Amino acid sequence: MRAVGGREMLGKVGHAALTLLSLLLLWQEAAAIEVPLDPKIQQDLKQPPTIIKQSVKDYIVDPRDNTIIIECEAKGNPVPTFSWRRSGRLFNIGKDPRVTMRKRSGTLEVGFRSGGRPEDYEGEYQCFATNELGVALSNKILLRVSKAPLWPKEVLAPVPVTEGSPLVLPCNPPPGLPPPLIFWMDSNMIPIHQDRRVSMGLNGDLYFSNVLVQDAQNDYSCNARFNFTYTIQQKNPFNLKVQTTEPYNDTSYNASDPFGGRKVAETPPSFLSPEGSGSSKMVLRDERLLLECIAAGLPTPSIKWFKRGGDLPAQKVKFENFNKTLKILSVSEEDAGEYVCMADNRLGSIRHSIDVQVKAAPYWLDKPTNLVLAPEENGRLVCRANGNPKPNIQWLMNGEPINKITETPTSANREVLGDTILFRGVQIGSSAVYQCNASNQHGYLLANAFVSVLDMAPRMLGPKNQLIKVIMNNRTFLNCPFFGSPLPELRWFKNGQGSGLDGGQYRVYVNGTLEIKRARKEDEGIYTCVANNMLGNAENQVQLEVKEPTRIIQAPTHQSVLRGSKASFHCKVVSDPSLPTKVTWTKDGERLDLGWRLKKDEESLTIPSVSENDEGIYTCTVKSEIDQDSASARLTVLEDAFLNPSVFSALPPDRPDPPIDLDLSDPSARSVRLTWIPGNDRRSPVTEFLVQFEENRWEPGRWQDLSSFPGDLNSVILQLAPNVNYQFRVIARNSVGRSQPSQPSPRYKTTAAPPDAIPRDLRGWGSDKDNMEITWEPLRDLEKNGPNLQYNVWWRRKDSGDDWTNVTTSETKYVVRYTETYVPYEIKIQARNELGSGPESNIVIGYSGEDKPADSPSELRVLKVGSTRANIHWKPVDLSSVQGEFKEYRLYYWRESSLVPGLVVSKEKKTTGFYTTVPEPSGILKDLVPYSKYKMFMVVANSRFESLPSNSVEFTTAEGVPDAPRFFRINRRSLDTLYLEWDKPLEPNGILIGYQLVYQRVNGSRLGPQQIETFRPNVTHFILRLPDRSARYKFNLSALTQVGTGEVYAEESPHFTNEVIPRREIWNLTVVPNSYYANVNWSHNFPADSKFVLEVTLDSNKTVTVEEVKQPPVNLKALIAGEKYHLRVYSQELNSVSSKSVTFKTKAAHIDQVDIATQGWFIGLMCAIALIILILLIVCFIKRSRGGKYPSPGFLTGFTKYLVRDKKDLPLDPVDQKDQDGSFDYQNENENSSDEDNKPLQGSQTSLDGNVKESDDSLVDYGEGGDGQFNEDGSFIGQYTVKKDKDETEGNESSEATSPVNAIYSLA
Repeated sequence: MRAVGGREMLGKVGHAALTLLSLLLLWQEAAAIEVPLDPKIQQDLKQPPTIIKQSVKDYIVDPRDNTIIIECEAKGNPVPTFSWRRSGRLFNIGKDPRVTMRKRSGTLEVGFRSGGRPEDYEGEYQCFATNELGVALSNKILLRVSKAPLWPKEVLAPVPVTEGSPLVLPCNPPPGLPPPLIFWMDSNMIPIHQDRRVSMGLNGDLYFSNVLVQDAQNDYSCNARFNFTYTIQQKNPFNLKVQTTEPYNDTSYNASDPFGGRKVAETPPSFLSPEGSGSSKMVLRDERLLLECIAAGLPTPSIKWFKRGGDLPAQKVKFENFNKTLKILSVSEEDAGEYVCMADNRLGSIRHSIDVQVKAAPYWLDKPTNLVLAPEENGRLVCRANGNPKPNIQWLMNGEPINKITETPTSANREVLGDTILFRGVQIGSSAVYQCNASNQHGYLLANAFVSVLDMAPRMLGPKNQLIKVIMNNRTFLNCPFFGSPLPELRWFKNGQGSGLDGGQYRVYVNGTLEIKRARKEDEGIYTCVANNMLGNAENQVQLEVKEPTRIIQAPTHQSVLRGSKASFHCKVVSDPSLPTKVTWTKDGERLDLGWRLKKDEESLTIPSVSENDEGIYTCTVKSEIDQDSASARLTVLEDAFLNPSVFSALPPDRPDPPIDLDLSDPSARSVRLTWIPGNDRRSPVTEFLVQFEENRWEPGRWQDLSSFPGDLNSVILQLAPNVNYQFRVIARNSVGRSQPSQPSPRYKTTAAPPDAIPRDLRGWGSDKDNMEITWEPLRDLEKNGPNLQYNVWWRRKDSGDDWTNVTTSETKYVVRYTETYVPYEIKIQARNELGSGPESNIVIGYSGEDKPADSPSELRVLKVGSTRANIHWKPVDLSSVQGEFKEYRLYYWRESSLVPGLVVSKEKKTTGFYTTVPEPSGILKDLVPYSKYKMFMVVANSRFESLPSNSVEFTTAEGVPDAPRFFRINRRSLDTLYLEWDKPLEPNGILIGYQLVYQRVNGSRLGPQQIETFRPNVTHFILRLPDRSARYKFNLSALTQVGTGEVYAEESPHFTNEVIPRREIWNLTVVPNSYYANVNWSHNFPADSKFVLEVTLDSNKTVTVEEVKQPPVNLKALIAGEKYHLRVYSQELNSVSSKSVTFKTKAAHIDQVDIATQGWFIGLMCAIALIILILLIVCFIKRSRGGKYPSPGFLTGFTKYLVRDKKDLPLDPVDQKDQDGSFDYQNENENSSDEDNKPLQGSQTSLDGNVKESDDSLVDYGEGGDGQFNEDGSFIGQYTVKKDKDETEGNESSEATSPVNAIYSLA
């Protein structure tokens, strides 16, 4: 927008300033009306337009977009209509078919799907929002189309330069909109390395402070990247030829002597950019200041910066480009001055001064705001801005310069005085939108502020007819919110009569609130508030009730009572009869649970029998709906009645005094009575006495805890160990802490006795193939019970029937020699001393030593091979040849080579174990490296030895997906580009065919759409242009083979240097190991839904396994007992974020083998079965003696098997065979007998849970037609059937008790 200026304007402003000063001294301004946010008010309130959204002033668009959107949104009541001006002329939208305006909006959409050029719509646009109250303006939006011109065609001759001389390779990029980003690369698209010697200037040129022979190459190419068009233009490459005076040998190059010993003339510093000794720079306020000094010289000069007359602002200044560039991100006026850069090497130094001038586009000091006035009120709009040079102020009304508007009757009420507009006695119809334009040569500001003249009858905004209850003599406020324009006058009346309430104990506030300074009973009644203005009136009522306060007239008092006696707290309350109240009691701030120990009535709380736990502060609280009162008292529990309660309660509690006068009595072999006198409890009852002991044989002088006793005891029986010379002391404890120990008691020595304890951890194991070491944990000193402690040890071979062999020893180990290899032994132990022997231990099973396995696995082969696993088969060994505890078939395998040409691999051997005893064993070998050649062999292992190896096998794995790239780095070369660089995977797992990069824009916790880039296998870098400087991305990079996509390497783009982000970390990794698992925990600052990877390395063979987990803690399973492991945790998303490695060792596994025949549950079950069989036999004999019929022995045998079979965990019969699936096939004892023998009785129950059908006591009747008969062995011949009619059954109800079958069922 054009600035209004000229001498005439300056004269007017000076005159207006004097006039404004005099007017402000005389003029009384009414406060502007604040419109409440009440929805009904807002709905009825008319409001001029207000711009709420618009496009930026300098609007650059992409020519490839199908639609250009120019935003303009406004609010107002009535809803505004919109129009546009383009380059100062009315823009007729209806005549252009490509341009549309959104409904209820001024936003323009220009579409090019059906043709047209975006360049045809370049220009300056301004939006006008209009309703009946005024016109609001947007900024002037300069629409320009981004341009990316081609580089001028040119043929560049080779650039000769002498070694050691300076050089500038010019870039001269084509002008673009916006200007392009410049960078230098070679023909392989690799950035030119830059350092103190070689760097790019701000103008894009490539500067060499001195040239080396190594700089000679023919592909120095300047590249210009244009942001909006996503294109890169490349200049023809420079061919740099370096001339030397002596031959160059590239093997002689080193960093300390880049010239390889040749003599190259050194030169003092000289400036390449800027030239000369001084220059100037102009920068605008709040913009970025970049100062540059690039120097030539040999050796390469170093650059330093100073500011004359002061120090460089350390918080604002940053140095870039190897100290050649000074940068200040946001410049202010105090940054102006003379900056000096100095270049120096060992031959001298030079300086260059840069005079920095800071100018400023206009910026706000006092931005005009909307003004709502009532008719006849005064007001003003103020527009103050500053800048360098100082901006001119121009006022507009409804989009037209205010000095060009035709005079109207309302114009007399308005006066413009420079940056202020005064309004006097405004009238209805003078509402308008005023614009303030502040401009200078560097820019402009535009602000809209409306003046709305509002007339509205009074309205009440609060609830109608409220009831307010207050406490007598309290300060009271009655609210009456209202609104109107002009601002209504509010008056209060009581009971609808009298003059307005104001003065005395009443006070009316501007917002309508009535204050009653001290409410009395006579203030009760109905209060009416009435609001009046010229347009009408409104009223509301409030009913006031004044209540008596709720008070505690008899409060609880402090009490000190003896333990066990009664305590009562009184709490008598009075309140207004119309207000219900509730009384609650608390102790030490917590609500009391009124159980059987506490009794509460209307006016008191009683504790019938006080204990130490009852001590504390008791509070009585009474509440009504509008007030409350409370009172507290302390209860102190006394031990001694002579203490004065008032003095006692005034002293703080302390640690108790130690007990005194310790006495021993009632001595016996293993006990003694200890009696003491308690010391002063220091106003806190003793809750516990701790008895300690010291003995003078094994640990003289060391006091150990013996027992603790309640605080109300002072005479106790102490249980002691034999043969110990004791002395005792006592420590008292109360709520404050422990007392000092008492003086020791006299010594007391118990008599000796045989041992009571059994040695623990008895086990037998072989340290050699022909021995067995029996070890145990010795008894503790206090368990010996007498002198000369020894151990009786017994052993015998298991299941041999041999007599026990025993030995007596004072050691904690005994070696049984000349044993057979790996045979089981039964072992037991007993402690003894001079007074006798202690109890024997339970029998445990131990084993003699192991030897090398005699046989080896054979016929090792591979049947199916994938990329990471292989199915292996082998012929097993006879387990008796293992000559020890069979542990596993152990497979040794190693990677012989990779099928990827040129890839060197480690041939380190790895192992994996297979525990199987099936006739045709097989296993799966996992975690193989794809596309590799492997070798392997197998051994069988016991606990100590391995067999000779099996046959060796070679196989190759299939091609797989590759590992993650070796590294993935993201460098931010500038604010709007990312340089991505990676390296090929350590394990390609096949022939690489390329890389895939998937990236998404990150916006807080949301992710944008995925974008995918693919690259050839020889490409290991990519440059990504950012759509804006704040854009951040999440990248996932993976390598590709013919099989598919490999492991992803995830990274996020770097943040701005001034953006504070949490650094992702994993720390405090802890492991709690067991034998076969470990509990793992760690700390981290990742999001709650993050995933982690546990990397576990077995120390013995360096086998690495990984497990993906979620949040800690986790349980790490499938570990090997007694092995050493290394563990680290890293992020699945950010692989580079890892914890420190932690080393741990699992516990050793030891399982006592237990003979089932010695277990109590098994013996009990066998006894129960024997008892059932005995009862059956007794019932049969009784029945036989009565002449009844009974089942044959075969039937009883089968039925007994039926009963026993119901016990699922017991074997039934030697002929019961186990199916392949592990179930039992119960067969008849006679293989040739018919299956009919195993069928249940027809018509009888088939399980013990069914109902027993009544039957006759004769089993002959179960046969059909009297054919049932006995064999010679007493068993039935023929099928059991039932032949009974209903009458017979009903007539023999009494026979159930004598039926052997029913008796068996009832007994079962």
